[in-house]
Order: sequence, then structure tokens, then C-alpha cells
Amino acid sequence: MRRIKQRRVKKKFYQLNQYIRSDKLRVIGFKGEQLGVLSKDEALFKANQLKIDLVVVAEKADPPVAKLIYFKKFRYQQSKKQQTSKKKKTQEQKEVRFSPFMAQNDFNIRIKKAEKFLKEGHRVKLAVKFKGIQLARKEFGYNLLKQAIEKLSNIAKQDSSPKMLGRLLITNLIPIKKHVEKQTKNSQLSPKKV
Repeated sequence: MRRIKQRRVKKKFYQLNQYIRSDKLRVIGFKGEQLGVLSKDEALFKANQLKIDLVVVAEKADPPVAKLIYFKKFRYQQSKKQQTSKKKKTQEQKEVRFSPFMAQNDFNIRIKKAEKFLKEGHRVKLAVKFKGIQLARKEFGYNLLKQAIEKLSNIAKQDSSPKMLGRLLITNLIPIKKHVEKQTKNSQLSPKKV
């Protein structure tokens, strides 16, 4: 039987209150104002006066930076930052596949799918797959890609010219930023149906 390895999530441990190791700290106040470089005891005294936590934000700075903030609120802010950074990083490349001799309706459906991907902000790879004797008639594939690029030209621009990779004829499209931004703004403004 095969064992499945479980991913261990690395938990980040923060130094807070009396567990802070450094003697001198650059302290940031509750509202974000600089309080200057203070000793650990002075900073803890201020935190106790305000009845909030003293959390080391940047350990590697010289002197380390600590912030006066409720620890639960600080952890919540950090988790939100991580989630937004993950969302920004993911720009996937989606693939839409055609065949050189396909019906017009199938072609239109695939164009609508590519349009949807582009409006979401993804890169799209258009691929025409040749089977058997179809390789002898590559011009049909080039014409098909040319048609697709023309239909999508208002929301995307071509990244690379069509090229053959084995049995696939491939080209890449990149969304035009204007259309992506309009789509996201409209989705934020429109009320959600319940």
C-alpha cells in the first residue's frame, strides 16, 4: 500500500509581549505612528497601558520593528494579505482546442469560451489538433486560427504567431487590459442576486 504524504503547513510564530528577545525595538503605535526606538521594558509598559499586545513585525531589521496591536487583529490582517497575494499571482493559461474541419457552431462555442477566459484576465492558447491525413492540409488549420484571432481581436492581442508543434498548430493570446478592468469593475458594482 502506498502512503500519501501530507503537506505540513508552516506556521509562522511571532514574538509577542514578554517573549520578545531583543532589548531595543523600533515601535509603531496603535494608529500607525512612529514612537521611536525604545527599550523592551518601555515598549511593554506602553502596551500594558493601552491594554494591547506588542508584536514583532520585522525581526531582521536593526533594531527589530514591533507594533502595538491586538494580536488576533494582526493575524487576521496577515492572512488577508496572503490571500490577496495568492489571487494576484494566479494568471493561468487556458487552452482552447480546435480541429481543422469543424462545424461553424462548434467553432462559435469555442470562441465564446476563449472570450470568457480573456475577460477573466487569463492568457489563452489556441491549438488546432491534426489527426492522420489532416496533416497534409495544414492551411485549413492556419485559416481557422486566423478566423479565431479576428473574432477575438477586440478583446485580445496575439502574443506569438501560429507555429507547429508536432501535431498541434499553436498561438497565444493575451487579454487587453481595458476589457479585463471593465469586466471586474462591472462585477463589483452590480448587486448580487440572492
